[in-house]
Amino acid sequence: MENIDAIRLNFDKDSLFLLNLCLAIIMFGIALEIKVSDFKNLLQKPGPAIIGLLSQFVVLPLLTFLLILALKPHPSIALGMILVAACPGGNISNFMSHLANANAALSVGLTSVSTFLSLLMTPLNFKLYGSLYEPTAELLTSIELDFWSVTKVVVLIIFLPLVTGLIVQFKLATIAKKVAPFFRYSSILIFIAFVVIAFSKNLNFFVNYIHLVIGLVFLHNLLALLTGYSVASLAGLAHRDRRTLAIETGIQNSGLGLVLIFTFFEGLGGMAMVAAWWGIWHIISGLSLAAYWSRRAPSKEGLKA
Repeated sequence: MENIDAIRLNFDKDSLFLLNLCLAIIMFGIALEIKVSDFKNLLQKPGPAIIGLLSQFVVLPLLTFLLILALKPHPSIALGMILVAACPGGNISNFMSHLANANAALSVGLTSVSTFLSLLMTPLNFKLYGSLYEPTAELLTSIELDFWSVTKVVVLIIFLPLVTGLIVQFKLATIAKKVAPFFRYSSILIFIAFVVIAFSKNLNFFVNYIHLVIGLVFLHNLLALLTGYSVASLAGLAHRDRRTLAIETGIQNSGLGLVLIFTFFEGLGGMAMVAAWWGIWHIISGLSLAAYWSRRAPSKEGLKA
């Protein structure tokens, strides 16, 4: 088990740039089919968004900590789980919400807001729960997130593609309607291709060490998906919003997690394996759930967003 902390994954800054580019393309495609009126409704009735942020930054980190107390994984693996739970929602969640017939506008809004809130909430949750668990407290170091670096990423992969897509939809409605299906499917294929290439470059590491984290990541991701859906259900939200919160809470920005791991922990093996495998597995679980929901119309039960 100790050997896992000696490995270093082959994932450089160029790879992170390509990842962000893929996500930006996905966001542009989603924007082609989202109406401005959707965001007006979100601002007029912010309840679902507030509940989603509570699920993301309060409930999930707490339940992750309780899961770690129950299972007592290797310290670096536990710290990786805490960091993943402390990260904001991943951008691919927007595509999944769209595919799942969920509230895509709510998904985009949650991803955007949670990314900015991560400047405060990610270090806070990471420090809090990492310090409370004695084995991880020894590994924990203070982290600082550069506001302008995160802002630049948010602008490039969320707001800029979103605004561009909305402008194209408004100015070139006919063209937008024709190309939207192309972006809907091709963008996710591009993203999956990127993940497969990154996985192949680290195949030896995964073959030798994946058995140490595969079960924990599966259980942790399932917990996250159930957390989002359960919190939304307890709050009485509409079925479309329950789907959105399940996906937003279950699809974490593991790319941000990897950046923090490589920046502040020198790519500590256990942490890196958790974040890297999460980045692969949540695509599988999220797309599977979204595909299942895509064939089932949301029910009318619950409060309207």
